[in-house]
Amino acid sequence: MAKQFFANVKSVLSGDTLVLTSQNNPNAERIFSLAFVTGPHLKREGDEPFAFQSRDYLRKLVVGKAVQCTVLYTVPNSGRDYGIAQLKDGTQLPDELVKAGWLKVREDAGRKEESEEVLQRLETLRSLEAQAKSEGKGLWEGVGGIIEVQNDISALDINEWKGKTVEGIVERVLSGDRLLVRLKLSDKKHLQVMTLVAGIRAPSTERVNQSTGQTQPAEEFGNEARQYVEQRLLQRDVKVEIVGTSPQGQLIASIIHPRGSIAEFLLADGLARCNDFHSTLLGPKMAALRAAEKKAQAAKLRLHKDHVAKADAGSSSDMIVSKIQGADAIFVRTKNGAEKRINLSSVRGPRGNEPSEAPFREEAKEYLRKKLIGKHVKVSIDGHRPASDDFEARDVATVTEKGKNINLMLVQDGWCSVIRHRKDDTDRAPNYDELLAAQEKAKEEKKGMWSGKSSKAKSYVDVSESVQKAKMQLSTLSRQKKVPAIVDFCKAGSRFTILIPREGVKLTMVLAGVRAPRAPRLPQEKGEPFGQEALDLANRRCNQRDVEIDIHDIDKVGGFIGDLYINRESFAKILVEEGLATVHQYSAEKAGNAAELLAAEKRAKEARKGLWHDWDPSQDEEAEEEAAEVEPSEAAPADKRAADYREVVVTNIDANGKLKIQEVGKGTSALEILMNEFKKFHIDPKNNKPLANPPKTGEFVAAKFSADGQWYRARVRSNDRAAKVAEVVYIDYGNTEKIPWSNLRPLDQPQFTTQKLKAQAIDASLSFIQLPTAPDYFNDALNYIAEVTDGRSLVASFDYIDPKEGLSYITLFDEKKSGSTFVDSINKDVVANGHALVPKKLKAWERGRASEEVLKKLREVETQAKADRLGMWEYGDITED
Repeated sequence: MAKQFFANVKSVLSGDTLVLTSQNNPNAERIFSLAFVTGPHLKREGDEPFAFQSRDYLRKLVVGKAVQCTVLYTVPNSGRDYGIAQLKDGTQLPDELVKAGWLKVREDAGRKEESEEVLQRLETLRSLEAQAKSEGKGLWEGVGGIIEVQNDISALDINEWKGKTVEGIVERVLSGDRLLVRLKLSDKKHLQVMTLVAGIRAPSTERVNQSTGQTQPAEEFGNEARQYVEQRLLQRDVKVEIVGTSPQGQLIASIIHPRGSIAEFLLADGLARCNDFHSTLLGPKMAALRAAEKKAQAAKLRLHKDHVAKADAGSSSDMIVSKIQGADAIFVRTKNGAEKRINLSSVRGPRGNEPSEAPFREEAKEYLRKKLIGKHVKVSIDGHRPASDDFEARDVATVTEKGKNINLMLVQDGWCSVIRHRKDDTDRAPNYDELLAAQEKAKEEKKGMWSGKSSKAKSYVDVSESVQKAKMQLSTLSRQKKVPAIVDFCKAGSRFTILIPREGVKLTMVLAGVRAPRAPRLPQEKGEPFGQEALDLANRRCNQRDVEIDIHDIDKVGGFIGDLYINRESFAKILVEEGLATVHQYSAEKAGNAAELLAAEKRAKEARKGLWHDWDPSQDEEAEEEAAEVEPSEAAPADKRAADYREVVVTNIDANGKLKIQEVGKGTSALEILMNEFKKFHIDPKNNKPLANPPKTGEFVAAKFSADGQWYRARVRSNDRAAKVAEVVYIDYGNTEKIPWSNLRPLDQPQFTTQKLKAQAIDASLSFIQLPTAPDYFNDALNYIAEVTDGRSLVASFDYIDPKEGLSYITLFDEKKSGSTFVDSINKDVVANGHALVPKKLKAWERGRASEEVLKKLREVETQAKADRLGMWEYGDITED
C-alpha cells in the first residue's frame, strides 16, 4: 500500500520537484519529486529552455501551501521519494502541470508496472499531454523559452536602476538581512544577485569559514531571523526597490512583500536593528524603520531584551553659551550661574589626527563662535558619556538657537562630520538620519572641510612676544580707534589675549587705568581677594566675544595698554563698578578715562561691592595718597631698605639660572618631621595605591624620586599621555624630573597636604647680577654657583620680593664666614670670578640710593675680572660690541 503524508511546500526546485517541511517541525525538510514526469531544470551553467516558466507555474501553485503526498516509489541510490500530490482544493500534481504543458510524461514510465491503478494514471497523463501538445501549451509552444540569467551585479547599471522598483523572486534566504533575489529586468533577461535588505542589520546565522573550514556559530536570534524571512518570502513574488550598492559591491534594496516591507516586520519583532550606513540611501523612508525599532525596544523584544530605556530628556533647558571649546563642544551657563560642558550629539568637528580635516579646526570653531557665543540657546540632553582614560564625563545634546538646529547647521555647512554610532548606542541625536543626509549633501556640494581647498582660517602673529614687535605694532594700532577684535582668552580680570583679524595679529592687552586683583593660576593656588570673581566676570562678559579696542601704549614686557569695549561699553568701567578693580589714577588720567572710572569706583564704594565690602570712608583719603605714591603692582626705587636676613639652604638650581631655596627654621624642622612620617607611610604595603585616574597638570601627587627610590611631595607640570609619563616638580626641593605614572600616588592624606605644610622650595634669584647668555659661559656660571652653595649653611638677605612673579631677589652669604656686607657675598664672588656681569638696565627696585654702594663695588670687581680675563672675559670685553 502506498505511503501517504501531509506537509507544507517550502520551495520548488523545478517543475517536477518540491522541497517539503514537516507540519510539526518546520526544520525537518525532504525533497519530493513528482512521479512519471520530467521537466526542464534550472542550472548554474545555464537554464534549459522553459525551465524558469515550468518551475514558476508550480511555484505559484504550491509554495507556502499544505499538500497531501502519496509515495509511489523510492530510488534506492538517492533515497528520493517519487509520487503524486494533492492540494486542499483538489488540484492533482503532476496532472495540473502536464495539462498546462509544463511537464512531459517520461517515455519509460510504466514499462515495468503491473498495477492497473498506475497504468490508468499513466493513460490519463498521456491524454493530458496529448491535449497540451495539440494546443501548443507551455513546453509545446516550441519557440522561445530561453531567459538570459546573469549572476554578476556589474551587469546592472546601478545609476540607471537606482530608485526604480523591479519585480523579483526570493530564491534563497541566507540570513534575516541577506537574500538571493532573482530580478526580472525583462521577459528575456533576469539578474540573480545577493541582496542586502535596506535599512537593517540582522544577527548572523551559522556559517562555515571557507579559509579555515571551521563552523562559526550563529549569533543570538540569527537562525530565528532567517526562518522568519523564509516563512514569509522564500520563493514569493516581491517588489525590489533598488537604493544602491554596498562598499563590497552588493545590491542594497527594500524588499516589499504584499503586506509591506520585510525590514519593518523584522524590526518590529526585535529580530533586526536599524543599519545607520543605509540611512542616506533610504532618506525619509528610514523614519518608519526607526519607529518600528523603537516599538520593539519599548517591548524589550528579542534583540532588545536587555534594552534600558533612556530617561526622558524632557523639555529643553534655556542656557547661555559661555565658551566655544571646539566645533562640537561648548560650555553653557545655567540660570543659577553653574557652568557645564556640552558635546553636540552625533556630530564631530574636524579631527586633528586627520590630515584632510585638521586645517579646518580653527575655521569650524570660529563658525560656531559667531553663531552661538553669548547667545540664549535651548539644550536638549540626548545622552551621557561616562568618563574614560582620555575624556571626562560629559552630556551630549541637541542645541537650538531661535529654532535653528545648530548640530544640523554645522553638518549642512561642512564644519562637522556625523559620528557612526555603535549599533547599541542610543545616546544619539533624534534627527540622526537627517544629519547623515545633510552630510552627504555637504560632501556633494563640497562645503566646508569637504571643499578640497585649503582652509581660510587666519594665522595670527604674536606681537606681544617681544618688546620690539610690540613697538612696531603700536605705531599702527595707536592711530586707529575702536579696532574690531576678538577676546581669545581671559588671563585675569583686566588682562586678555586679543585677536585682531584684519591685522592678522595676536596680542596681550592690559586695561588702562585700573588694576584687578590677581586670580589663582591653578585651582590649588590662592589668588588675591576677589581675583577669581574678577576673572569670572571677564569670562562671562568678554571671553570669545567680538569687541572693540583702543590702544594707548605698551608696557615693559610687550603688553598693550588700552581700552576694551563690549557692546560699546567700557569693560574697565564695568569691572570698577562691580567693585572688582581699583582705579590707578595716574594711568587713568594718562589714558583719558579717569573721570568715568573714578565715578564708577565711587558708586562701587557706596554700594560696598567687592573689594569695597568693608570700605571706611574716613580712610579713603589716606588710601588714595598711598596709591598715588607708588603703583601697587610695581616697585619704586628705594633710598633705604630694611634688612631682612634669613638662614637658607639652596636645594636646586634650575636650567634657567633661578635658585630653589629652603628657609632654615620652623619650616625645615616641620618638613623633616613630615618626611619621616611620609617615608613610613609609603613603606607600608597597604598604602601602595596608584592614581585612580591619569594625573592632571597642576595636581599634587606623591612621586618616587628616581635617584634614591624615596617618595616626596610633588606637583605635575606636564603629561605625555601616549608614553604615560609625567614631568613633576618636587615642591619641597625644587628639582624636576620625568617619571612614569606607575611611580605616582595620590597626595590626598590630610597630614601630608600643602594645607598642613606649605611647599618649602622658594623661587629666588641673585640680586644685582646678570648671568651670561652664551651657553658655555652660562653653564660655567651655574656650576660655580652650585659649587659654592651645595651642602652649605647660608644666610640670605631678602632684598626684594616680587609678589607678581612669586620670586625673591636675594644676596647670599656663607654662614661660616664672618661679615654680612656685600663685599663678603657670594653674589660678589660670582662677578669677581667672571661668571656674571652687572646689568646695564636695572630693575625698578635696584635703582635708588640704597643700591648705589653695592653697584659701585660690583662694577669694580667686574672691571678687575675683565682685566684678569676670568670666565666669560677670557677673550676680552664681550659687551663692547
